[in-house]
Amino acid sequence: MAAPVGVPRGSVAVITGAGSGMGQLSAQRLAAAGTEVVAVDVNDAGLATTARLAPTIRTELCDVSDGAAVADLVRRVESDVGPIHRLVNAAAIAPTALLADQPLEEMRRLVEVNFLGLMATTTAVLDNMLARRRGEIVQYGSLAGWLPTPYFGTYSATKAAVVSWSETLHHEMAGLGIKVVCVCPPVVETPLLDQAVERPARFDQLPRLGPEEVLDSVEDALAAGRCFAFPGRGTTATWRMRRWAPALMWRNLRAFAGDLTPRRARDPVEQQVS
Repeated sequence: MAAPVGVPRGSVAVITGAGSGMGQLSAQRLAAAGTEVVAVDVNDAGLATTARLAPTIRTELCDVSDGAAVADLVRRVESDVGPIHRLVNAAAIAPTALLADQPLEEMRRLVEVNFLGLMATTTAVLDNMLARRRGEIVQYGSLAGWLPTPYFGTYSATKAAVVSWSETLHHEMAGLGIKVVCVCPPVVETPLLDQAVERPARFDQLPRLGPEEVLDSVEDALAAGRCFAFPGRGTTATWRMRRWAPALMWRNLRAFAGDLTPRRARDPVEQQVS
């Protein structure tokens, strides 16, 4: 297990999506390393579980898509807890559907949480990090941000936005003392998968990556000053295939996904038959 790098003992980390999954595990690891952790989520019960993991974890209920609430949270943390050294943006939702079947409001909520929420928290911490010329920002992208996949179309689009925005920020912060890493894992065994009710036909055959491997890849990327972390065997190869052989990738994805007929195109036929 890679220990958190560049995080002085007793420093402060803010972690979104900390009520479960990667956010919760990030909180546990950083707290074990002596970091004062502020765990943020909208899931009160999940935050209560996170708080029991270590005495140095405090919790905050906050919807990251509410920019004003996020800015207020960051001000209070800087004032009451201490300077924020690391921000981990792990908050995400993952409702799935074929794009023709997915309600616009659900698509909008995906954008608000997965992308706009990440931008809100990042911009809220940047001023003080820039003033101190020190800080670390960990953005949870996804291999799905590079690999648009049927049923995950809107989720993939939000993660593609995270990838692009975070890569730009990484280079804009170069030389200013602030490290930015975007981690892009494949399928990870976390509760987020439970939201993906509608899935490609062969989705459940995919191997699941262990969360610890993802956390290790983040620390390795921070230590090396890399922009991206691609945890898991074959993840980098898949990323390269998307860039160099998109037609082959889509042939594989269509075979992987199975029937892609939207309900609105399928149901009238089924009703006539019945």
